[in-house]
Parts: sequence; structure tokens; C-alpha cells
Amino acid sequence: MNITALLINFAYIISAGLFIFGLKMLSSPATARQGNLLSALGMLLAIVVTLFYSGLDYKWIVVGVFIGTVIGLVAAYKVQMTSMPEMVALFNGFGGIASLLLAWGEYHQHPELSVFIALVTFLSAFIGGITFSGSMVAFGKLAEKIPSKAIVFSGQHIVNGAILLTALASGVIFAMNPESSYAIFLVIVVVSLLFGVTSVIPIGGADMPVVISLLNSYSGLAACAAGFVISNNILIVAGALVGASGIILTKIMCKAMNRSLANVLFSGFGATTQAAGSGEQEGEIRPATAEDVYYILEAADSVAIVPGYGLAVAQAQHVTQELGELLEENGAEVSYAIHPVAGRMPGHMNVLLAEANVSYDQLVEMDDINPRMDTVDVCVVIGANDVVNPAALNDESSPIYGMPIIETHRAKTVIVLKRSMNPGFAGIQNALFFSPNTRMYFGDAKASIQALVAEFKSD
Repeated sequence: MNITALLINFAYIISAGLFIFGLKMLSSPATARQGNLLSALGMLLAIVVTLFYSGLDYKWIVVGVFIGTVIGLVAAYKVQMTSMPEMVALFNGFGGIASLLLAWGEYHQHPELSVFIALVTFLSAFIGGITFSGSMVAFGKLAEKIPSKAIVFSGQHIVNGAILLTALASGVIFAMNPESSYAIFLVIVVVSLLFGVTSVIPIGGADMPVVISLLNSYSGLAACAAGFVISNNILIVAGALVGASGIILTKIMCKAMNRSLANVLFSGFGATTQAAGSGEQEGEIRPATAEDVYYILEAADSVAIVPGYGLAVAQAQHVTQELGELLEENGAEVSYAIHPVAGRMPGHMNVLLAEANVSYDQLVEMDDINPRMDTVDVCVVIGANDVVNPAALNDESSPIYGMPIIETHRAKTVIVLKRSMNPGFAGIQNALFFSPNTRMYFGDAKASIQALVAEFKSD
């Protein structure tokens, strides 16, 4: 090994260390920003030292860097925080297609592959293709370009099984004789793209946090396989870290919904539960005005705010933070109860509240807030639905029965901010809305909270 290669691999070890420490720091809101910067520094170092490899065409690299930088800057400045789930889905997809194209390009240039390299080439292309097309479907659902509910059809599992068997059989044939199997490789590419669509289409919008984390894991696994294809150590390490962390996060998301990954992927949850939400809930709705809610909050000693996707849609994070500050000035203890799958991606609510400069110390996880919910004077639910539905605890016929929820119904008073009585993504009515201690505060979340802020300021 020459001195240049030795230095490059030494730099890769430093980059890998930065990735690991960065991921570790991302586990806490207080150190997440520093962890992100540390990981970015590791990636920058990896990219710079890779450019020292001989035989690279710097002209196309410069073009790629320029185009990518422009797209990244425009996205960073133009894309709203409410659209972050769609952006994450796109990023996952781009990672997948990059791995597919890398494997394809390497095979196109050097078709004489060993069995092992042919196998990882197949994996890089197949997983990368699934990640790309699956992420595009996820993007369409999140952006509501296509129906967010599960789309199922008769014989769907048989079709998916046939596609998977075709892919595996093609992979075996390709690995045995890659030099004469270019057409087979093209079949693998087409089948992978098709499988990405057919495997994500039947997943409903309520399960998007799981899908996002799973596709993130896929993109890492595809990159790891691509690292073996081109014998790049840092790509192997980085891909393995992303793949492993994505799988761990997926498991956490599934646990938060009390469902298995197989149930999320194959149950068609969003389609099968629509009928469950069509029946009318028995009970009385107790609407409240801004003035009513103000008097309730003004008298409270403790307030727990439960954010959901409705907060993101209304872009109400900043006025929510302002209301929280006013409540504290009024003598109330304010906390923000965060459900693991609230929103449309893992950590969605944390990101929104961090953008509004809500103190990290005020963010309370579900397992920590539930034991003290009986002592909370007022629980303010902003745009959350399924993650606060008591049916998950006491209605065995409910499709979400057994799912851990934030037990807001145990608070002394519950204020629910909602546009209408329409059910959430799970498609079922929320028993919380009819609870005797619940008041429904209808309207756009941002405008409703602004009205409360005005009431406090006018006092």
C-alpha cells in the first residue's frame, strides 16, 4: 500500500469516528446540533480525501458538486419545516438511486466480477432501486400528491411475492455469470423499482414514520453494499451505521404503535380501518370559544401541550411557543408531551419545536408524562389525534387497540384544537373528543392560538 492510500484510509478512520460520535450526540436534543455538525465534518473529510484517489474525472465531480450545492441551498431556504417529512423521503430516495447508479456504472465498466462482488452489486442495485421508488411513493403520500391512505388490491401479496422471487432468482443467475448477464441486471433494476412501488403503496399515512425510518435503513444498506462494489471503506462504514440506526429506529417506531413491522408493511392498515371511523361516536361535544379557553388556562398551575401533525400543517409552532411563555409568566408549569410517532417522520415534533426555540428541558417523552398526567390541570392537544385516542386502551374492537398513547384523558381538563370532527390518519373517531372533561376549540390551530395569545396580552 502506497503512502497516499495509507493516508486516505487513516482519514477514513477519523471520519468513521466522527460519524459514530455524531450519531451518539444526536440521541439528545441538547447535543443534536453539535452531533449533526460533527457528522457533517466527518463527511466533508471523507469527500475531500477521496478526491486524492488517482484516475478521477474532476470535471464531472465539479459539475456534480455545483448542481448538488445549488439544489441543497434552495431546498434549505425554500422548503418549510412542515415539509421536512417529504424532504427526508426525497433524501432517502436520492441515496438509494445513487447506490443503484454506482453499482450499475461499475458493472458497466467492469463486467468481469467475482461471485462476491457480483452479489453485492446485485444487493446495491436491488435495495437502491427499492429505496428510490419506495421513497418517491412515500413522498407522494406525505405531500398528498397521491392518496395518503393505504392502496390495496386483490392478490397484492401474491404479486409482491412473485416480484421478490423474480428478483432473487435474477440475483442468483447474475452472481453465477455476471459477464454474460447484462440483460439480467437490467431485469433486476426494473424489478427493484417496481417492488419499491408495490411495497409502499399499501402502507397508510398513519404508518409513515415507520416507513421513513425503514427507507432510511434501506438507503444505508444499499450504500454499504455499494462500498464493497468499489472497495471504499468509509462508504461501507457509513452505510452500515445508517442501516443499523435506521433498523433500530424502525423497531422503536413499531414499539410505539404496539405493532410488528410485518403488520405495518403487509396489513394495509389505512385502507382497512376507514370503515371503523365511519360510525358515529356516542356522546356530547362541548365546544369552547377563545375566551372560554383563556379562562381555563389562566387558572391552571400546570399545562401539558401535546403537539401533532395539525400543528405542523398550521405552522403554529412559533405561536405555541409564545403561548407557552405567557403561561409561564402567569405562573403555570408548562411541558410539551411528545409521542414517538406524532407527525409524519421520527422526531417531527421535536424538530418543529426546536425551530421555535422551545427549551429542550420542556420536552417530555410519553413514558415520562403519563405517570403524572393525573396531576396536570390542563392538557392542550394541538392537531394530534390517534396518539391521544383512549380507544387504544379500552376498546378491543378498535384497530389501534394496544397502541401506547399519551393519556391526556386523565388530565383534569383537556382542550383539543382541531379544524373539524374529521378522524385522523387512522380513519377512526377519537373517544377523547366526547369525554366529559374535554372542550373542543375549533378552527385553524395558528389562528386559534393567536387568539389566546391576544387574550393573555390584553389582560
